[in-house]
Parts: sequence; structure tokens; C-alpha cells
Amino acid sequence: MSDPLEPIDDASTPLDGDERDGLIPSYITLRGELNEAEQANIVKCEEWAFARTRNVLSQKFLNDLHKRMFGSVWKWAGVFRKSGKNIGVDAYKISQDLQLLIDDCQYWIDHDTYAPDEIAARFHHRLVYIHPYANGNGRHARLAADLLLVSMNQKRFTWGRVNLLDAGTTRASYIQALRAADHLDYSFLMKFVRS
Repeated sequence: MSDPLEPIDDASTPLDGDERDGLIPSYITLRGELNEAEQANIVKCEEWAFARTRNVLSQKFLNDLHKRMFGSVWKWAGVFRKSGKNIGVDAYKISQDLQLLIDDCQYWIDHDTYAPDEIAARFHHRLVYIHPYANGNGRHARLAADLLLVSMNQKRFTWGRVNLLDAGTTRASYIQALRAADHLDYSFLMKFVRS
């Protein structure tokens, strides 16, 4: 099953050379095969991640989580990207911006600055904004936010699953909510995460 918040790709689209760089399974040549391999890896990771309460607020854990999510598929899983992207902070700022996010989030929790849902939504947004990895950032940030919620004795977000019949609309709503949060308007994201 594909993630409705990820871009909709034609499963029969061949991967080009750049897309296959760092790919571990040699049998993968099509977008659909890649999606299936990643999803199988993520399912195993979720079983591990929710088996006990995790301390989400550390760079080591976030890197380990990404590696567990994608480590059977990508050689670079769990390693910060080293090049620029059209989104995200400059690669040299990833570690410092991520530590600032972790410290801010810990402060929010310790001082009841926001309700748990808002803490997790803000954490998710900033983690996506930093864009630490070459790929898988949205899926990683959603799982990390869910784990953060569970660590605060809250239920996982629904992430727009009410509208699973139209994945394109769900993804558009998610992107719109993230863009509004870029401008410090979290109202759309707060609504989306529990819809």
C-alpha cells in the first residue's frame, strides 16, 4: 500500500541512474518495486519503533530511525544529506538546526508551551523543513512525530486518512498545511493531522 502523502508515481516508471545511486537491492528497476521495498522496510521499522517508548529527541535516534526505515533499500539511510536540495536547509546546517529543533521541542514539553498535538505538529513541520536526508523525509518526520506523541501518552496522528479515497487531494492538503506552517500559521496542519 502506498503512502497517500507521498507523490503519486507510475509504478511502471523505470528508475534512472541517479535514482538508483545508493540502491541496495539490485532487482529494483521500476518505481513500483522501489515503493514496495521501502514500504516493507518501513513496516518492520514501525513494529520495532512502537514496541516500547522511545526517546525521539536525539539526533542519534532520528538517524537510527531513518536507517531502520530505509536501511534495507538505501546505502545512505540514516546519514545526513551532503548536497543541496530545492527544499531544506543548507547541508552544512542540518546538524545544528536539528539540534535546535530537539532543544526547542524539549523546552516545549518541559514547560507545557503547547498542547501535545501542537508540539508534535511543530516538531514534524520543522523536521520536514530541515530535510536532513536525501529522501524519505516526510515519512520519517511523520513517524517521528507519532513516536513523540506516544512518548507523551497521546494517540498517533491520523495524517488525513479520512480522505484516503483521493490521495491527490490528501497530499495537496498536506502540502498546503506545511506551506502555511512555513509562515507560522499552524492552523491548517493542526486540522490536517487529526483528520
